[in-house]
Amino acid sequence: MTLWLIDRNQAHYRLTDSFTPAFFVSGSEEGLAHLQDAAQKQAAKLRVRLTERTDLWLNAQRKVLEVSVLAPTEFVGWGQWVHRFGSRLQLYNSDLMVASLYCWEKRVFPLALVEVAADEEGRIQAIECRDSEWTLDYEMPPLKIMQIRLTGCSGIDPAHGQRPALEVEIDGTCWELDESGEPPALGFAHLLKREDPDVILSEWGDSTILPLLRQQAERLKFSLNLNRDQAASVQQSRARSYMSYGRILFKASATTLFGRIHVDKQNSFISEKCDFAGLWELARVTKLPIQYAARTTTGTGISYMQMELAHRDGVLIPEQKAEPEDPKQLDELLAADRGGLVFVPKLGFTPNVAELDFVSQFPSIMARFNISPETVNCPCCPDAPRIPELDYRICQKRRGITSRVVERLIAKRTELKKLQKVSAPDLALRFKLQRDSLKWLLVCCFGYTGYKNARFGKIEAHEAINAVARETLLVAKEIAESRGYELLHALVDSLYVWKEGATHDDYEKLARDIEDQTRLPLAIESVYRYVVFLPSKQYQGVPVPNRFFAVGEDGEVKIRGLECRRHDTPPLLNRMQHEVLSILAEAHDYDSYLQKLEVGRTVLAAYEERLASGDVEIKDLVVSKRITRGPRDYQKAGVTAIAAQQLFGSGVKLRPGQNIEYIITDSESAVPNDRVRAFALWEGCFGYDRKKYAAMLHEAFQPFELVAAEIPQQNGPDEPPAGQDWVDTPLFACLKSIV
Repeated sequence: MTLWLIDRNQAHYRLTDSFTPAFFVSGSEEGLAHLQDAAQKQAAKLRVRLTERTDLWLNAQRKVLEVSVLAPTEFVGWGQWVHRFGSRLQLYNSDLMVASLYCWEKRVFPLALVEVAADEEGRIQAIECRDSEWTLDYEMPPLKIMQIRLTGCSGIDPAHGQRPALEVEIDGTCWELDESGEPPALGFAHLLKREDPDVILSEWGDSTILPLLRQQAERLKFSLNLNRDQAASVQQSRARSYMSYGRILFKASATTLFGRIHVDKQNSFISEKCDFAGLWELARVTKLPIQYAARTTTGTGISYMQMELAHRDGVLIPEQKAEPEDPKQLDELLAADRGGLVFVPKLGFTPNVAELDFVSQFPSIMARFNISPETVNCPCCPDAPRIPELDYRICQKRRGITSRVVERLIAKRTELKKLQKVSAPDLALRFKLQRDSLKWLLVCCFGYTGYKNARFGKIEAHEAINAVARETLLVAKEIAESRGYELLHALVDSLYVWKEGATHDDYEKLARDIEDQTRLPLAIESVYRYVVFLPSKQYQGVPVPNRFFAVGEDGEVKIRGLECRRHDTPPLLNRMQHEVLSILAEAHDYDSYLQKLEVGRTVLAAYEERLASGDVEIKDLVVSKRITRGPRDYQKAGVTAIAAQQLFGSGVKLRPGQNIEYIITDSESAVPNDRVRAFALWEGCFGYDRKKYAAMLHEAFQPFELVAAEIPQQNGPDEPPAGQDWVDTPLFACLKSIV
């Protein structure tokens, strides 16, 4: 194994350490005996022995053959060799990342403070970790960071045709490299060698910048080695489109370096959301290589934390999910296959509303009630307590792996919150980003219990957590109503409650009462000056749970379901909504809201005037959409299809799941190609559709007007509007065909 270390003086060391990863094989005695004989003939490469390991689902020892691989780089290959040797043999621990296995065995992790003894040839004799992944305020290595990006709009994929200059920045000093002078690849190579950064932070580096620099260097016939480790080659993975939960997504290629770190902000969810502080935290607790942690899902991080615990417990880790869903009768399936509980909101303007939020509810349920895939309906506890509604049993004899993982994450996140409150602003921001990265791990740990490919997944655990959450929300609702509060809205793990004249202390007492009864942590997310629950955009008067805005006591605005929350909204609309909301946030009651709304209308008028006069930057009108198929596979001339086909016609290769950007030029044109123009192909002569963008501005302003227009309250099913049959309404038109 090759390790790169940095000391406090920024000196770098390339060291090697001996490491023999192992996987396990189960099967018939005859099959294992034949495999053992064959493996012993590979004595220069393998070591084998019979041993026992724990089966997670049976909670019993299983006889297995341990296969140790002397060359870590050949670890995966020998697992494939066993597959070819016997199709009935079952492998465990065979497809894990060798880097993570090394961390588990040596008790170290990425960015850990370590003490190392090595010989003159750089071979590690001993390595000791002087750090803990659960430390809150830890020392970070003194990393030198080089930033690279392209000039212009950072959110626009340069692979769609634009080729602006390359900007390189280190410690506030910038260089601009373009084709007018020295070739960018040559200039970048000089900077890379002279500055020797530890981290390259890029925008579009994975898919565009670094591949293009390497291609140019190859044409110029000089070596551009992006690695600090001269013995390794740059690793370039392939881009791919894939389906996830009914959505087509795209994963860009990745450019992985050796001896230094490369992070692409456009290809890294966690660094985009939580910056470097969050990425460092994620890599430390998951023990995933930093560049891999930056690009993979947080679900992979949770999986590796589970697998580390299993590894330490001597539990066999299957290659893929092997636990099928338990057989169910139809009525059992109907009872079990349900999600969280939702109470639709009371439409309109309501002052002095408290939002009570169960803190990390699903992870807290998993930790508090020991709900983990292997503890649900375990074979060892037939008389264990039952889950409400489902009659599932929970193991009383062992603590679940998932429960133990989330327990530590919740505890660390809680302690970081305490530190954040008492720290100076810069340090408080770092603690917040660390907390946010842990939040994303906790968010996905619930979903992974029911994920079809999760190694330790089991749908019954997913169903049990949902059942407890539903019961918890019902208990909270009943307690609130028994204290005289009105439930305005409830959504899975949060409640919006109101009571005439209630103070912050009153809401705090209610939260403590609910927490005492449910035994789950409950916090006041905010006491809002007012909340405005909005109806469906399609059906006026019909409430929806994800469309509202609320103003906290400190003036901070919480927004759900408005255009400014969508990734495809043009910046012009986004900015207008935020400006209007900042004005409305000054209101304290309904009358002052109406007064501020008049000021908001002047903001809308100013935007309309700028739009009509042409005083708008074209980048503020960009619409971004995800394509769901290849450009030539679209059957209708929708605006997204038109823009995709324009890019395809100009030589741009597009894959399903990628985002494309366009400007609306003439939405009502009889010629489809004139309706929009791909932004990468934009030329000023096209102009933009002022009428269409003005209509979009009005539509974005409409939610604020609905309050003044007195949003109609929803009629209950037992009180239909006079003279109206529900079956005749658009929302329930489908019932006609059923009847």
